[in-house]
Amino acid sequence: MKEQKSFVDNSKGCLFLVPTPIGNLNDMTYRAVQTLKDVDLVAAEDTRNTKNLLKYFEITTDLISFHEHNTASRIPELVEKLNSGLDIAQVSDAGTPSISDPGKELVKAAIKEDISVVPLPGATASTTALIASGISPQPFYFYGFLPRKGKERTDALIDLANRNETTIVYESPYRVQKTLADLAENFGNDRQIVLARELTKLHEAFLRGSLTQVIDYYSEHDPKGEYVLIIAGKPESKTETMSDDQIIEAINRLIEAGNKPNKAIKEIAAQNDLKKQTVYNLYHNIEGNN
Repeated sequence: MKEQKSFVDNSKGCLFLVPTPIGNLNDMTYRAVQTLKDVDLVAAEDTRNTKNLLKYFEITTDLISFHEHNTASRIPELVEKLNSGLDIAQVSDAGTPSISDPGKELVKAAIKEDISVVPLPGATASTTALIASGISPQPFYFYGFLPRKGKERTDALIDLANRNETTIVYESPYRVQKTLADLAENFGNDRQIVLARELTKLHEAFLRGSLTQVIDYYSEHDPKGEYVLIIAGKPESKTETMSDDQIIEAINRLIEAGNKPNKAIKEIAAQNDLKKQTVYNLYHNIEGNN
């Protein structure tokens, strides 16, 4: 075990993790601008997007692409440059690197090579939405983007539905209505939620209410912009139980998503604070369930 100090004089370069604005360019910090000017190279998720940012702040540092499709080939190249003494700043298109964006792989590779990794504080959509949501900010659980479909998505929704912490989820305008429907199915119609969109931009907006209310709202309004969903945790003093028919339907959904029957029964029993044997007997229509 070794403590790695961020600011030391050695022959190696330093990897700076630099947050960029999520909308309003004025959210760029003085330190972030100066760091991008001082480093030898900027590794950007989309060089075209970052080029506009650099131009706005009159930064002339060279750019190199670093995104999810070229990580395997780019990481060794970037690590070699860092080992040779070059300082590199890594940025995503918007917000803090590594949060739902490429970056964590490069950080791990740099740490393995004993290269200093220096994080800069700055813009991030998750906590920006959280502090204005009106839902309890502590404790919170950041999830990011949900799996698109299948067993992985179903399992994630069941787990999140039973968390007592406030949950933070990211979603695109193209999938937000489906996600809201899936949340209502697993969390219950009355669970409180806040949808934050266009954060820090001119059309920034927050929609607050129950899942039923926001679903009704989007039946008459088109989703616009990238969304941060802030979902209230499951109340500790209240267990959201299902009717017998709802329990059977929930088990069948899990089975259809690829779960084995016994695993589905166990998960639904836990979700409703019921004994597994009780749910097993109910599902298989065995008399004497209790």
